[in-house]
Amino acid sequence: MGMTITEKILARASGRKACAPGEIVEADIDVVMLHDIGTPGIQTPLKELGVEKLPSSVEVVMIPDHFVPAPTVKAAENLKLTREFAKKHQIKSYYEIGRGGICHQVMAEKGHVKPGQVIVAPDSHTTTYGAFGAYATGLGVTDTAIALGIGKLWFKVPPSVKVVIRGKQGPAISAKDISLFLLKELSSEEVLNRAVEFGGEIIEKMSVDGRMCLCDMAMEMGAENCIIPPDSTTMDYLKERVKTLLSAVFSDADAVYEREIEFDISTLEPQIACPPTTSNVKKVREMKKVKIDQAFLGSCTNGRMEDLRIAARILKDEKVHPDVRLIITPASQEIYLQAMKEGLLEIFVKAGGTITNPTCGVCFGGHSGLLAPGEVCISSSNRNFIGRMGSPKAEVYLASPATVAASAVEGKISDPRERLIKGGLK
Repeated sequence: MGMTITEKILARASGRKACAPGEIVEADIDVVMLHDIGTPGIQTPLKELGVEKLPSSVEVVMIPDHFVPAPTVKAAENLKLTREFAKKHQIKSYYEIGRGGICHQVMAEKGHVKPGQVIVAPDSHTTTYGAFGAYATGLGVTDTAIALGIGKLWFKVPPSVKVVIRGKQGPAISAKDISLFLLKELSSEEVLNRAVEFGGEIIEKMSVDGRMCLCDMAMEMGAENCIIPPDSTTMDYLKERVKTLLSAVFSDADAVYEREIEFDISTLEPQIACPPTTSNVKKVREMKKVKIDQAFLGSCTNGRMEDLRIAARILKDEKVHPDVRLIITPASQEIYLQAMKEGLLEIFVKAGGTITNPTCGVCFGGHSGLLAPGEVCISSSNRNFIGRMGSPKAEVYLASPATVAASAVEGKISDPRERLIKGGLK
C-alpha cells in the first residue's frame, strides 16, 4: 500500500519505512520557528524540562513580528526577552525588527523551509510552509518547548484528504478567492485534523505567492497541515534561497486518501467572508451595498508582491474614498524594498493609503489600525472573528487584495472585476 506525502515525511522523520493514519510516531524536528509571542510562552516549559542547551539537530529561527515596533511597555519586555533568548542560545537566524518581517514570509524567503522537512511553531498559520512540500503545523507553547528542547515530538499521523482544483481561473480570481470558496464548501468534519493535499491544474499553474496564501488559509478549514507537491515552481523559488535541499517527497500512485474532492472553479466569482466566521462566505456582488470605514492589505496571507501589484493596478491614478482609511502592510522588508523599486508604494501614498512596517499588528488587532465600535473593515487577512481587529462591536470582512483595493476606492464592498476588465487588466 502506498503512502501520501505527509505519511512519507513523518515516516522518514521517525526512522520508519512506513506509517499509516492513526499511528503515533516520534519524529525528529527539522525546524522550530519562534516569534515575540511564542518565545515568552516557552520559557516555563523549557525550565521544567531542565533544558539548558538546545540540541544542534534543530534549526531555530526567531522572527519578532507581532508587536513590532513595541507599542506598549509589556510588548517591549517580551521583545527584550526574545532578544536575550536568542543571544543566550546563540541563535544565528534571528531577524531583528527592520531586518525581517512577518514570520511566515521571512521563513520562506530566507530559505528556512525545504521540501520534506518537519517544521513546527507556536503559531497556527505555520501550515503556510506546506506550499513548499514540507510537513508544517502549529503547536501550543508546551509542545513547542518539547520540540525545541529535545528535538523530537510525537505526532498522530493524520488521514490525508486530496483536494483537486480544476477549470479556468477567471479575471480577478486569486488564491484568496479559491481559499474562501473552499472554506464555504468544505465542512469542518471533512478536513478537521486532516492533512490537506492540493492538486489539479489550477494549483500547478499557481504562483508561490498564491500557494502560500492557500496553505495559510487551510488552517481556517481546520486542517492539521496542508501540502502541495513540490515542482519546478517550488524549486525555482528555492534555488537561490537555500544551500541544500532534502530529497523531495511525493505521494505514491497507490496512496490511500480518506477522501478525494474535486472542484471546478471556471465559474467562480470573487468571494468574501462575512462576519463573524471565515466560513460565512458569499459572492462579493451580493454584498456590494456594505459601506466600509477601513481597508487593510497585508498579513501573512496577502502581503506579498503579487498582492501589492494587483492592488496597485487598481489604485493607480485613483483616490481612496474620503470616508475610508487604507492601510498597507508589506509582509517583509524584502517585499517592502521591491515594492518601493517598482513604484507601488508611491501609488499607494498618492491614492491616500498609509504604509506600515512589516508586522502582524493590524491583522490580529495588536496595533497600527484597530477598529472602533460600529466600524467595518474589509481585510485581506485570514480571520474575521469577533474582536479580531479591535472592538468586539466592529465587523471584519475577508476578501482578496483586488477586492480590498476596489472597495477602498468605492467606499463600499466592490467587485474588482469591473475595474480590472474596464482597465484591460486580467
